[in-house]
Order: sequence, then structure tokens, then C-alpha cells
Amino acid sequence: MTDRRLRTVDLARLAGLSTQQIRNYEEAGVLPEAERTESGYRVFGAAHRQALLAYRALVKGYGPVTAARIMRTVHEGDVPAALALVDEAHAELHRERTALRATGEALEALTREAPAREAPEPAGASEPAAGAAASRGLRIGEVARRLGVRTSTLRVWEAAGLVSPPRERGTGYRLYGPAEVRDARIVHSLRRGHHLFSQIRPVLEELRREGGSETALRSALAARGETLTARSRAMLAGAGRLHDYLDVG
Repeated sequence: MTDRRLRTVDLARLAGLSTQQIRNYEEAGVLPEAERTESGYRVFGAAHRQALLAYRALVKGYGPVTAARIMRTVHEGDVPAALALVDEAHAELHRERTALRATGEALEALTREAPAREAPEPAGASEPAAGAAASRGLRIGEVARRLGVRTSTLRVWEAAGLVSPPRERGTGYRLYGPAEVRDARIVHSLRRGHHLFSQIRPVLEELRREGGSETALRSALAARGETLTARSRAMLAGAGRLHDYLDVG
């Protein structure tokens, strides 16, 4: 089997691919260059089969672009550079996992702060006045008073992209609607827990994506964690196939 000479169609059948895909892989450097017969037909061998298996395993964890770069770099004779690409992909996965963990921790802190966020507003304006303010939106000073922060703090949060109140036509004043007030409350809660803007931003983005539901966000984070775990396992399997191929080479 190891000395068997394979035609393009043979290699394609072994992998369940089309002959054109095999040609494309060779031309792209995913496979090592094939020998040619006198009539110009490609002839493949065991090394090509191993390279194809390694590439297809790498694709599952690293994606087609990175997998192709890894294989191409190997076939250019620069194995250390190919392994550096592998290391880079694992480092990126680690960054994603770290960010996910930070978002989860911020969400848990937010959940612990829920009673404080949901406490009734301090007495002040009459109910009709409060209702009228809510219908048109709250100005920055009103939101600052409700949260117990400075207006400059709200502007810092806005500059950081954490809150995005629209502007009132004509006057240009910021108007905080229910969604913007919710975001400001969340930022306030998490900042009191000493969370960084970089940790707060993903929580807000995910909450907006999930319609403001913390339960939906928690489910989304769990699903993403499972996806990262599956990708990590696929990367390990792909790296193992690459290791075997490098031993053959």
C-alpha cells in the first residue's frame, strides 16, 4: 500500500473528492507536487494520501484558509514556520476562551447586582412627570441622578461605545430610552465590580443580540463554550495528523 502509485481519480476516490479538487489542492500547494507520466498524467503516492488526510483533518479545527497555509508552508520546506501557524491558531483559541470566561464572570456579577438594579427609583418627580419623561426619553442629567454618577461618567461610557443614546432633533440633547437606560445601569453595576470596559462590552453586545435577556445570554455563552471545546478537540486531531505526516516526510 505504501508503494502504490495512485492516479488522480484513485486519490479522489480514497478521500471522497472530485478529481478537480485534487488538482486544485496540488496547484495550491496543499499536496506536494505530483510526478508526471510521459503523457503528462499526475502520479501520486502514499505521501500525497497522508498530506490529503492531514489537510482535511486540519480544516475541521483550523479552517480551510489556515489549514492550506500550514500545508503550503510545510511543502515549501519551512516546517518551523508551519508550526508557528499552528501555535498562532491555538493562541487565538485561547484568547477567545479567555474572553468568553470574562464575559461569563461579568454576567454572573451582573446577576448578583440584579436586586440593586431593579430597586424602585428614589422619590422625587411626580408620577405623571416621570411618565412623561419616560415617553420622550431621559436626558443625561436625569440618568446621572438616577444612577448616582456624574454626567461626565456617562459621556466617558458613551465615548467607549458602551452606551449610545440618540440625539433629540433640534436641540441635539442626548435622550436615553429604556434600552439606553438599561445599558447604563449594566455598565454602572459592572464598573462597581471593577470590571474593565473590555469585559463589559461583550456582555452588552450579547444582551442586545439576545434581546436583553440574561437567560438567553447565558445559554448563548454555554453554546459558544461547547463550540470552542469542539474546535479545540478538532485542532488536536488535526495537529496529530500533521505530526504523522511530518514523520512520513
